[in-house]
Amino acid sequence: MSHKALLNIDYTHDFVADDGKLSCGAPGQALEDSIVGITEAFIQAGDDVFFAIDAHLDDDPHHPEAKLFPPHNIMNTAGRDLYGKLAGVYDQHKHLPYVHYFDKTRYSAFVGTPLELKLRERGITQLHLVGVCTDICILHTAMDAYNKGFDIVVHRQGVASFNQAGHDFALEHVKNVLSGKVV
Repeated sequence: MSHKALLNIDYTHDFVADDGKLSCGAPGQALEDSIVGITEAFIQAGDDVFFAIDAHLDDDPHHPEAKLFPPHNIMNTAGRDLYGKLAGVYDQHKHLPYVHYFDKTRYSAFVGTPLELKLRERGITQLHLVGVCTDICILHTAMDAYNKGFDIVVHRQGVASFNQAGHDFALEHVKNVLSGKVV
């Protein structure tokens, strides 16, 4: 039994496509083949793969992100669809017992989700992170993972942001403050 899992965070139309509501654009689009390759490698190895996808209600004035960002990843919209070829990879493998998909409503994939329970049930100790945005959802998930005692690996060719300075900061923070690896 493997003790590692892949956490694929927010690689959706709204966060990646040119017409996405909160898109990181070209940097996110450039990750597509890498994210697909990493995801397929984990699936082929029989390792758990978790898709943690932002889910918001339309026009929710109570959500803290409403003050910071335009509406994005609205439930029941195409904006929440996995981007590009990753959608096909998920569709092809979603029936497998080690491929998981869940909604998240905060930056961290741990907040208000079953993620930690699922990881502990499976004896997973090392989390590999890919997706967007590096300085928001990837970083906050990595911080929670560190605080919960998980080892962290961030795939440099699997993360991007609409803020290059924030992206660079987040990768350095993972290495220098969270004892994570950036590969």
